[in-house]
Amino acid sequence: MTRERSLGRYTPQQIEEFYASGQWADENFTELLRTRAESSPDKIFVTDGAQELTFSQLYDKSQRLALGLHRTGLRAGDRVAVQLPNWGEFVVVAAALARLGVVTVPIMPIYRTDEVSHVVADASIRMAIAPAQFKGFDYVAMFDGIRRSSQTLETIIAVRASAEHRRTLAERGIEVLENLVVDAEPEAIDTELDFRAHPDDPFVIVYTSGTTSRPKGCLHTFNTYASGARALKTAFGHTEADVQFGPSPITHTTGLVTSVLIPLLSGAATHIMAEWDPGRGLAEIKKFGCTAAVTATTFLQTLLAAADADPDADLSSLRVWVCAGSPIPAAVVEKAKSDLPTTAILSLYGRSENLTTTTCTVEDDPSRAVTSDGAALPGAEVKVVGEDGLEVVRGSEGDIAYRGPSHMIEYLNRPEDTAELFTPEGFSRSGDLGVMDADGFVRVTGRTKDIVIRGGMNISVREVEDKLADHPGILALAVVGMPDERLGEKVCCYVVPKEEQNAPTLDHLRNYLLERGVAIQKTPERVEVVPELPMTATGKIQKHLLRKRIAAELAAGSPERARADLG
Repeated sequence: MTRERSLGRYTPQQIEEFYASGQWADENFTELLRTRAESSPDKIFVTDGAQELTFSQLYDKSQRLALGLHRTGLRAGDRVAVQLPNWGEFVVVAAALARLGVVTVPIMPIYRTDEVSHVVADASIRMAIAPAQFKGFDYVAMFDGIRRSSQTLETIIAVRASAEHRRTLAERGIEVLENLVVDAEPEAIDTELDFRAHPDDPFVIVYTSGTTSRPKGCLHTFNTYASGARALKTAFGHTEADVQFGPSPITHTTGLVTSVLIPLLSGAATHIMAEWDPGRGLAEIKKFGCTAAVTATTFLQTLLAAADADPDADLSSLRVWVCAGSPIPAAVVEKAKSDLPTTAILSLYGRSENLTTTTCTVEDDPSRAVTSDGAALPGAEVKVVGEDGLEVVRGSEGDIAYRGPSHMIEYLNRPEDTAELFTPEGFSRSGDLGVMDADGFVRVTGRTKDIVIRGGMNISVREVEDKLADHPGILALAVVGMPDERLGEKVCCYVVPKEEQNAPTLDHLRNYLLERGVAIQKTPERVEVVPELPMTATGKIQKHLLRKRIAAELAAGSPERARADLG
């Protein structure tokens, strides 16, 4: 089947170079899985604590499900929302949709009606696949409500529905996933489907975490996604002997790339966790012999805290742990290196638009993870650029920009936003501030909007946060700018204390920073003590919510938790 393909800003020359270098390949998801099923049929590929699937079982079940979905009328180019926890069924569903050329639109389980309705409308979702129930929430009822007002959502499929629940689902016009796995021989499936998805066709639409605005859909092909996984496979030294540990949601970029695609490309195994519990994480790493993980920093922090409290903790199987998501304080990396001396602790910086921007590798000097967030992967380019889109002098702060084979095709339905990303040289601006050293290693310093401009002075939020990261009385923190009529902005620090009754005061934090060489103008002028920080499901702090909150409180004249006027 031949179709015209739009690959956005990729030029014919770039496409030719990506194929010639092996960064892109004429192999789709189905063909990759089939190769694994033929070469290692009995090797267990995915476990989730409740079930396990070998490569051959995964291939067989996904192909039979693909046929069942095809018979419901699903066709290439349709978009299906998949809101599942880290269950083996997600991998089966993703493989089935890929077989049909249907675009998977993963949605993290933490999201509810407001966020999900946005995705359904924005992506013109035709079918939704979700748990019958998970952690006490009725996802099917949510989608059923959305379907009533949606112009596109037709079919809802429930996963892991009990026998009793299935009867009521049928009455409501809800399908059950297991009922769509048809009984058919491989030859009959191939004959009836008679379709090959091209690796440059749309493969997945992953929505940004929404740290600054309404989430945007990043449209990727299999090649843009797989190229990032191929590069990370090499960077992390992955082989078929590895067992990936996956507590990060596989319905988002980090989990989907590192817990599904990298193990599949390596012929390795993957163990995924639907609910994060540090104590259970310790037990499952030991039980399944997990060797590698890529998570937000908070997963590693809480795992190490659990290990400190458990004399029987055994993390000796871990070969590499990569911290990703938000900027990683050096103190966290140093503690991890101390607690896990045989484990490589690496830092990675990426985004849904282009997967990995920079990363440390297993071949880098271990100190690089403390001093940087890595360098560009082979075949990709990274520059730190100024407002004009041109590279700034090394050592100067600017917008971190990417050009390479893993960049998305576009923001769905947002051509203006897509165009605004690119510099005159075709680099995609991230909106993240960073500094690049002479060797090409980048340190993320914050967001372009994550600076406080106090009386004309630019204050790096990251600098202040890093200084407070190892404060013994602070569990979590976030520094944001708050509006000030005279100075424009002042520094506000949101703090989650380890002990509420001993929450650090404003004077204490100011003195703590001053003792560590921070200029007084950079110290907080207000401290807000809170029980928790607003987070995305991938572990990023939603600072835009904190900015709105403090601005609203100031406008309403609410009492300040703690305040200092520095003049």
